[in-house]
Amino acid sequence: MSTPVLEVSGLRKSFGKDVVLQEISFEVPVHTATVFIGSSGSGKSTLLRCINLLDGIDDGIINLDGEEISDPRINADEVRRKLGMVFQSFNLFPHMSVMDNITLSPIRVQGIDKEQARSAAQALLSRFGLLEKADQYPDRLSGGQQQRVAIIRSLALKPRLLLLDEVTSALDPVLVNEVLSTVRDLKVEGMTMVIATHEMGFAKQVADEVCFLHQGRIVEYGPPGEVLEDPRDSRTQDFLKRVHEAGRL
Repeated sequence: MSTPVLEVSGLRKSFGKDVVLQEISFEVPVHTATVFIGSSGSGKSTLLRCINLLDGIDDGIINLDGEEISDPRINADEVRRKLGMVFQSFNLFPHMSVMDNITLSPIRVQGIDKEQARSAAQALLSRFGLLEKADQYPDRLSGGQQQRVAIIRSLALKPRLLLLDEVTSALDPVLVNEVLSTVRDLKVEGMTMVIATHEMGFAKQVADEVCFLHQGRIVEYGPPGEVLEDPRDSRTQDFLKRVHEAGRL
């Protein structure tokens, strides 16, 4: 068996006296997608921020390709060169064009030649149907287009692991599918991903494993057909019932 891209073992995270994550353990093999579901406040976003070293952890180990990245002595910037993270709120630079948003990190962080970075960005924009938007600014794009540009910006760094944090939560329902379609394409192409989402239908389509977070703990995990269609834990059952009643299944 090859080494998992990501291994999380015994992770614990608190903010003051508020314990947000506890005893979190899971693995993400190469070319697979692990999807986290759970109510707002269950710890999904915090978990992704811990993996990306944006938030420190209190206990546990995070390994990337077999190397521990949770050691406080680690160079977080070096680690993040291997990780792509897409946030709920796009986080595009408003004063920069789409092209400049995408090429900024490859040029400044990875030291890639400007023309080479622009050529790679054009290929990505073309692949996702946004090449004609290359010279526009984010405020001229729809929310769905902005989020797809944010995904492309992460892909431009050729990440080993892509982290997606509720990438449709800030979008109008009409725009949700164009972003989810982009992620489905990445799944087909073999991108290794950890995804936090409230879209259960999407989770069922792209996940190799679904983890249900409840009050900072993984209380159930397994293939989507099991967790989403035949959950064993009563807390998972209650959550999915509420989601179903809200029309998200």
